Amino acid sequence: MLLGLGSYSMNIFSFHAACIGTTDFVEKGTDDVVFRTCEEERNRVVFQMGTADAVRALTAAELVCKDVAAIDINMGCPKSFSLTGGMGAALLSKPELIHDILTTLRRNLDIPVTCKIRLLNTSPGTVELARRIEKTGVPALAVHGRRIKDRPRDPAKWDEIADVAAALSIPVIANGDVFEYEDFKRIKDATGASSIMAARGALWNASIFCPKGKLSWEEVKKEYVRKSILWDNDLKSTKQTLKEMIMHYSCLEFREGKAVIKSGSLADLAKLYGEEEYYNFIAATRGA
Repeated sequence: MLLGLGSYSMNIFSFHAACIGTTDFVEKGTDDVVFRTCEEERNRVVFQMGTADAVRALTAAELVCKDVAAIDINMGCPKSFSLTGGMGAALLSKPELIHDILTTLRRNLDIPVTCKIRLLNTSPGTVELARRIEKTGVPALAVHGRRIKDRPRDPAKWDEIADVAAALSIPVIANGDVFEYEDFKRIKDATGASSIMAARGALWNASIFCPKGKLSWEEVKKEYVRKSILWDNDLKSTKQTLKEMIMHYSCLEFREGKAVIKSGSLADLAKLYGEEEYYNFIAATRGA
């Protein structure tokens, strides 16, 4: 979960959604759910945020810290909204601010604090920054194997992640170009990382984690729609994930893509994917 901080973080409150057993963090004055979790996830979910300010980061972290396993600071996002806000990869050139954010969170929270970076222009530069981050006392560091200027189609530089892993004593989490189950072992062996993070591969087909092989994207897509109905997932989030899957496997300009874009509710998506009966059953169960 990526939450860009600003005054926005001061206008969020939490409540228990009894009908589905979740804890929801909602923007004040609206019904917009910013973050939803549940008791079963408490010891598993790491809440990742984007920030450019230590105090605001702490304010946001204190809102969620009792409902998540750890806090992670995103220092790798190259998107313009992050960079212009001084967040994400913009922090890579500000080691003093990185130190301030991480040490402030670590001193004031009772849960682990980690961060994710991407490669600097040179491998020695990345290693030096990683060492400075390690000195803040974080228990782990994630490294995405691309530079800010690199595009997703450019191969991830696993060898430079390996340089970081070899230089640190804390666990390094490798990220970049993990699209099949077999890639987990390949990148682990190539980098010496302690664990692996998957992003696009998991977004396109969540069954990437199955040792027996991936399910078809059609199966995964329908199951995702059912889970979104069951947990009353945010419509924008649901549609964005479906669009990402469609863009990877098909085309948004085809009938399905256009229908997803036009959908104005989970009921519309249920109808599109032949899950009306399931939608009605869940709706009736909640209303009982």
